[in-house]
Amino acid sequence: MKILITGNLGYIGPIVARHLRHVRADARLLGFDNAYFALSTTGASILPERILDEQHFGDVREIPDKVLEGVDAVVHLAAVSNDPMGHQFEQVTADVNHRASIALAEKARAAGVSHFVFASSCSVYGFAPGAPRTESDDINPQTAYARSKVAVEKELAGLSSDRMIVTCLRFATACGMSDRLRLDLVLNDFVACALALGTITVLSDGSPWRPLIDVRDMARAIEWAATRKADEGGAFLAVNVGSNDRNYQVKDLAAAVAEVIPGTSVSINRAAQPDNRSYQVDFSLFASLANAHQPQVTLRQSIEMLAAGLRRMNFADPDFRNSPFIRLKMLEAHIAAGRLTRDLRWLPRASEEAA
Repeated sequence: MKILITGNLGYIGPIVARHLRHVRADARLLGFDNAYFALSTTGASILPERILDEQHFGDVREIPDKVLEGVDAVVHLAAVSNDPMGHQFEQVTADVNHRASIALAEKARAAGVSHFVFASSCSVYGFAPGAPRTESDDINPQTAYARSKVAVEKELAGLSSDRMIVTCLRFATACGMSDRLRLDLVLNDFVACALALGTITVLSDGSPWRPLIDVRDMARAIEWAATRKADEGGAFLAVNVGSNDRNYQVKDLAAAVAEVIPGTSVSINRAAQPDNRSYQVDFSLFASLANAHQPQVTLRQSIEMLAAGLRRMNFADPDFRNSPFIRLKMLEAHIAAGRLTRDLRWLPRASEEAA
């Protein structure tokens, strides 16, 4: 089996590649990435991509047809990957997350790819008070990032068939340790606060709901989606990925981190404006379809692995929210240094400097 992972040099990609190599030792694994964050390794003892068979570099907006030759499954992770980046680069988000994703899916279908796995998000539910949302409930995207995911899902439905099974994995909010760690995710941020400051600063009033999933459990779901049969959900499937017992209020996440890391205090901004991203999610469909690939990592385990990983790195930066651990800050640094354009394309002088 030949599997192409786009965006493999990001936060999730190294974990996905390692998992696929473990469960499918004979698979041929390819990576394709623009390398914005290639140097952002965090505690890795070797380059994570050594376990791949091939690493291709390029812009997903212009992925060459030859990269898809002989590929059985595409795992499409490449994206402008969160709300702050989507706000700062709204047009690029539409171009990369939406238009480039559909163009890639069309190329994949033409190349005979049998499985197309799209990393979507539970953020498509946006502000959704009340009962946990199922796949048949209305969606209410609040940000450019979430809107891009909705747009891709809608068009992918028309590209699926018995010859190319399409799975849109609406992931809960990612968390957990990675070889390319991000600290612009709620749980990861809280663990970093606890270690660097001894205080967790909750920017909201703590009441918003978030479902969580560890990156290791995301990899298990991707494995399932890359190999599932059409009778397991249909030729096209958009499914919530997470676990019903992992819907948390933000204040409870802060309390859980404080419990694991002794001496941590919690500061909640009770005067904050209401957060328009609050949703509980029902993951029953995923449980029924992918019984052998359900989340296994507990909240406590995610916190413990994050804390252990950060301690190995001697992490102690109280200003980490302005550091390269925040993806938006890394992109802004590339732009300020003249390496990237405002539409996130590498400038020729960047390659000259590297040489």
